[in-house]
Amino acid sequence: MDQVVTKSAVTFEQLTTCEPVLRAIRELGWTEPTPVQVQAIPVAREGRDIVGIAQTGTGKTGAFLMPALEKHGNSERLSTLVLCPTRELAQQVAEDARVLSKHLHLFVGELVGGLPIRAQIRDLRAGFDIVVATPGRLIDHIERGTIDLSGIDVLVLDEADRMLDMGFRPQIEQVLQALPKKRQTLFFSATMPNGVHALALRILNDPVWVEVTKSATAADGIEQKIYSVRPEKKVDLLVDLLGREGWDQVLVFTRTKHGADVLDSQLKRAGISCTVMHGDREMKERHRALAEFDNGKVRVLVATDVAQRGLDIEGISHVVNFDTPKDPEDYVHRIGRTGRAGATGTAITFMSGELAQVHDIERMLGYQIERISLPEYDYEGGTAALRPQPQAKRTGQRFGARRVEELSPEQLRELLKVG
Repeated sequence: MDQVVTKSAVTFEQLTTCEPVLRAIRELGWTEPTPVQVQAIPVAREGRDIVGIAQTGTGKTGAFLMPALEKHGNSERLSTLVLCPTRELAQQVAEDARVLSKHLHLFVGELVGGLPIRAQIRDLRAGFDIVVATPGRLIDHIERGTIDLSGIDVLVLDEADRMLDMGFRPQIEQVLQALPKKRQTLFFSATMPNGVHALALRILNDPVWVEVTKSATAADGIEQKIYSVRPEKKVDLLVDLLGREGWDQVLVFTRTKHGADVLDSQLKRAGISCTVMHGDREMKERHRALAEFDNGKVRVLVATDVAQRGLDIEGISHVVNFDTPKDPEDYVHRIGRTGRAGATGTAITFMSGELAQVHDIERMLGYQIERISLPEYDYEGGTAALRPQPQAKRTGQRFGARRVEELSPEQLRELLKVG
């Protein structure tokens, strides 16, 4: 469980009076709370609803777990529900909850797809104090009548933006119908697009807004670079980079599941220890891949966006966007897998003509990312991506929203021409 080091004058003893939780925090070696914890925990202890906006890796999980655990007290019923978009994030949050609550002797359950539902039903009958769930599997239990949500005091929506991106709005609405109207809702997200903002305003009661960073900003300590590379040379460039010093633990993102499988095979043929993780893999295979990557058995994990949130592994030295992300916010979440807990990291993006997508990322970040052009790999005309962004804006007005790949050779030459 990561905890970012800060220079806060506030102590954990000022944020919670729950000695069992403080004891767990001391055992974890946490010395100072993060900014989101400093701002959110006192408000949550007052029973207020919260909208928390903070980038990945800033301690959001602790910010909603600590006050929820303190509020639980001596209750002997299911009182806290945490909804997460992916199995991996739900399992990570559940493990964090177990660590923080171990001296409270609470039972933490996780209800996620890909695992036997009968075992979950058996455990639910035995009783949980806290449940962390993905929307789909929770709906399965609601419809079967195997879970009672009538006693929920605290609802946490973690990574709400991702849940809506994945199409979980109907499931969220169904879960809300099964919950008591009188409850505390803690709504945490890394970004706040319009759909998420509207949902927050509708389901929260006079919430306090906690925002410790700009929406969708990259964490400090992450060195970012863009390599111009021909599509057929992307594997060669990746193998070249993996042979360099310091590339110790590398997470590589591809756009598709098939692309992840192909790249995994290509890297293995090149003698690189790697494994793959995506949504078509069985749950046990995904667990094994994460374990092998986490314990250093393999050096490279190739994954789709299923790993861009909730993957909490210390020591990832490099994140590589083998395919340029289409959504600028996905870029921030992907590179946020490195540079965690105050450490430094490097984020590499391969660009094969996706100028418009790169410029969208830079507009969101507010600065231009360093470009690197190597002659043996360089995309044809790729060095033109080194030109300042305003030139791309002017030509973009002329050609409209068309992709670079759709332009004629004459238009492409004019696009790359110095104005």
